[in-house]
Amino acid sequence: MTRRLAVPRNRKPLAAVLGAALAVPLLATTPATASGAAAGQVTVIALKFTVGTGGGTCAVDADLYRPPGVDKAHPAPAVLTTNGFGGSKSDGSTTATARAFAARGYVTLAYSGLGFGKSGCPISLDAPAIDGRAASGLIDFLAGTRAADDGTRIDFVAKDRPGDPRVGMIGGSYGGAVQLATAAVDHRVDALVPMITWHDLSYALDPNNVADGKVPGAFKWQWTNGFYLMGERLPITAPNLDPSRWGALGCTHFVPDACQTIGLLNSGSYPAAPTAAMLRYARGVSPVTYLDRVEAPTLLIQGQSDTLFNLNEATATYNTLKDNGTPTKMIWQSWGHSGGHVPGELDLTQGNLETSYTGRRVLSWFDRYLREREHTDTGPAFAYYRDWRSGYGEASRVPPLSQKVYLSGDGKLVDNRAKVARGSRTYTNSLVPTSHSESSLAGTVGLPDPAPYDTPGTYLGWDTAPLTAPVDVVGSAKATLKVSSPEARRTQKSKDAADKLVLFAKLYDVAPDGTKTLVRRLIAPVRVPDVSKPFTVALPGIAHRYEAGHRLEFAIAASDDAYLGNKGVKPVTVVSAPGDTGTLQLPIVSGRLN
Repeated sequence: MTRRLAVPRNRKPLAAVLGAALAVPLLATTPATASGAAAGQVTVIALKFTVGTGGGTCAVDADLYRPPGVDKAHPAPAVLTTNGFGGSKSDGSTTATARAFAARGYVTLAYSGLGFGKSGCPISLDAPAIDGRAASGLIDFLAGTRAADDGTRIDFVAKDRPGDPRVGMIGGSYGGAVQLATAAVDHRVDALVPMITWHDLSYALDPNNVADGKVPGAFKWQWTNGFYLMGERLPITAPNLDPSRWGALGCTHFVPDACQTIGLLNSGSYPAAPTAAMLRYARGVSPVTYLDRVEAPTLLIQGQSDTLFNLNEATATYNTLKDNGTPTKMIWQSWGHSGGHVPGELDLTQGNLETSYTGRRVLSWFDRYLREREHTDTGPAFAYYRDWRSGYGEASRVPPLSQKVYLSGDGKLVDNRAKVARGSRTYTNSLVPTSHSESSLAGTVGLPDPAPYDTPGTYLGWDTAPLTAPVDVVGSAKATLKVSSPEARRTQKSKDAADKLVLFAKLYDVAPDGTKTLVRRLIAPVRVPDVSKPFTVALPGIAHRYEAGHRLEFAIAASDDAYLGNKGVKPVTVVSAPGDTGTLQLPIVSGRLN
């Protein structure tokens, strides 16, 4: 027998709803009593769904948050949200997000992603055909065209037409990519707010920052294995023991392709056929391959402090959606997977949507596309947090490359090719890492992360003269290099791509006292396709001020202990001459390098 949620008839102004919901804890009730709604509180009910996913079915554990005053006669738009990797519908971030939007009058459905919490099926890395289809089944529930497994139906979500609810999605990291996956398979989604998520997992986990999509990069072993172990060690106690989540021995909670990818990456070997299959799989579950099917207006929010999914990921998604004609805007906030939280920025656990820049932008995005307030100002196309002055910088586009400097043979960065000194400089690598950028594992085990460093003799750096005025860099710098490495040239034709040369490019801020700061601990791993030819490196995006008296240093290093690097010792020489030298291009929005 089908049952419906009891719906109170009282309706309060939105301001009263906000005050009541933020001042008191949520009250979980059953549909039969709905006493929380009668008292002016958000009502929460736990639901289960069996949803179709690419030829199979999965159980999904969810909580429905219903604002007071919302009923069939007074419907409200819906927000769908889910957890980051390793979380569930019950973790603090997911419940805080659901609470925040229910408090603001949105019917909110928070659910545990597949393979997490009490939801079934293995972890499938936000694949559109699996995770996207599962979310689409929940949209059917919001549309009123299907019931939960216990027969519960709802009829108080605003609709554009029968079967098409007005629904947006918000969430971070793993809960960000699933939004794009869902919108690719279900065009009923009206608005997306993906936060700190990826564009291409083959880049995020095995980055190669050269313009060549065929050669794998340097394996980001700390981040990747941390998530793999987290997934494999998910609770298997009785309340969470869903038989559909069990895989083979050694691949307990992931789909087989994901485990095969991890195994290949950890092997340190890239034979042609398995590597091609790995790249196809990693990209196949990533927005890079399906953004042409995403039509929902998208507000991208990415973190500057993020060595897992850096700003280049969001920028690639942003550019693709814009090129496809999808309404898209982007914010570079301070915090990401690597920390960077600053007072006043969006923190959904505090419910500070109205008092944070990013929070106000999210509210206006949903006002425009879910409440259909067409004259709502959704802000500029691009905004970025500035740690050197209050507030956010705003622009009509991501700043372009605007100044080129040259790598001189004497270790200087000069602003004119004629100033380049002829010379050659060499570094070599050891069989163990000799440079450090970050440790994503340090915080996990309660240890401090050492400051970044490079061991002399294993890197090369080029410095500007001390700056006479501040220089603001906003965006992704590009370096064009040509290196000489006879040993790498000898091995690069191997059938194993891991025999190619690996190096790591980065930007330092050097203070007058010589103290060096690796900006946001970001680096650009490179596996050089062919050391006999020049190659171009795209460095991770930054928003950083180089103060007067400071120097900008561009460096390339032989290794980094957060990544797998070279097989064997491969010395590298960089030759500079006035007519033939490497270059560095920077997106400078204020000031100029000397």
